[in-house]
Amino acid sequence: MSADDDIPVFPLHPQPAARKGRGAVTNLQGRYELQRREAFDDGWEQEEDASAPAWKTEVREEHAKSILTRNASPDIPFNVSLNPYRGCEHGCIYCFARPTHSYLGLSPGLDFETRITAKVNAPELLQRELSRPAYVPEPIALGVNTDAYQPCERKLGLTRRVLEVLHACEHPVGLITKSSLVERDIDLLADMAQRRLAAVAVTITTLDPG
Repeated sequence: MSADDDIPVFPLHPQPAARKGRGAVTNLQGRYELQRREAFDDGWEQEEDASAPAWKTEVREEHAKSILTRNASPDIPFNVSLNPYRGCEHGCIYCFARPTHSYLGLSPGLDFETRITAKVNAPELLQRELSRPAYVPEPIALGVNTDAYQPCERKLGLTRRVLEVLHACEHPVGLITKSSLVERDIDLLADMAQRRLAAVAVTITTLDPG
């Protein structure tokens, strides 16, 4: 009799099936919820219909009270950031911003990529902030928490309007995205870049380890 014979073996829950067009496969509750829920396989689980439509994205409008976020961390290469959206439909499973949805009482799983909040007054708040006599200009990092060029931006145009404010004020900005939608705003970004006011980084995802 080996030592392993004394170790109890517990049945494993079936791995949830991947959802078409989504990075997460579950909708685990946020870390700040008062009650805990745990999935349990009671034998009635049915396989999802492969032809079923993908989860739709819901975009909720928010009138934010402020729009610029400041930090004093020595580990972050910028002091001021602006995020027009909460949540991100790109749904990268490794995204560091997923846990922030817990502050909204939502899941960092599927909620993060299907329940998006758009700060519809972001351009107006930015204009007001830059117009303050006490404002001291420094580069603004745009969309560093969630992608400023995620799919809903194509319709809402918040990032475009934010860039228009920065362009008019000749204010420096840097942004990172993995969306080709950034090309839509090349007229603003190229003009600002010529004056050393804009820098754009593009994330390219690949399975090639080389």
